[in-house]
Amino acid sequence: GSRSSKTFKPKKNIPEGSHQYELLKHAEATLGSGNLRQAVQLPEGEDLNEWIAVNTVDFFNQINMLYGTITEFCTETSCSVMSAGPRYEYHWADGTNIKKPIKCSAPKYIDYLMTWVQDQLDDETLFPSKIGVPFPKNFMSVAKTILKRLFRVYAHIYHQHFDSVMQLQEEAHLNTSFKHFIFFVQEFNLIDRRELAPLQDLIEKLGSKDR
Repeated sequence: GSRSSKTFKPKKNIPEGSHQYELLKHAEATLGSGNLRQAVQLPEGEDLNEWIAVNTVDFFNQINMLYGTITEFCTETSCSVMSAGPRYEYHWADGTNIKKPIKCSAPKYIDYLMTWVQDQLDDETLFPSKIGVPFPKNFMSVAKTILKRLFRVYAHIYHQHFDSVMQLQEEAHLNTSFKHFIFFVQEFNLIDRRELAPLQDLIEKLGSKDR
């Protein structure tokens, strides 16, 4: 299709040897233990903003990859609106370039969304990568907006493309990634319950397996 090459964003890398890199390694190691509720908890003595920053970058990379596997099925024709089932439709606005929400196709919306997230992650004043550079006062609200928007990509994939995901045998990968994402946002209360409504049943199912 005529997808812009921008859709496959370069993976945002956390510099090796940095403290954030160590945190990411810690996150990966605890994930391997199988207990996701524990894996998402703030490691002792760590800075909450930094923990949220490292995980947000990681989720962005994961979603980028997952969406990348199904882009050929997500087209202007198949997905002329950005939806998550019949009851939820999303219109795009970023508050700067596009102030008034616009109705657009899912591939266009996801392209806007991933480009916008990449721009936030690359902004050193928002996501400082250097040791000792403080996070800005508005960091938490920016992180919440990023995660709220990334959730919509999961919601779209589950509602509109789950058949393709199953054909590609990617469902275990998708479920693990989404479960990690949900446990993380629940742990720090980062996304409003109303925003999670399109996948509420799935969220309850994933949570009940861990009680």
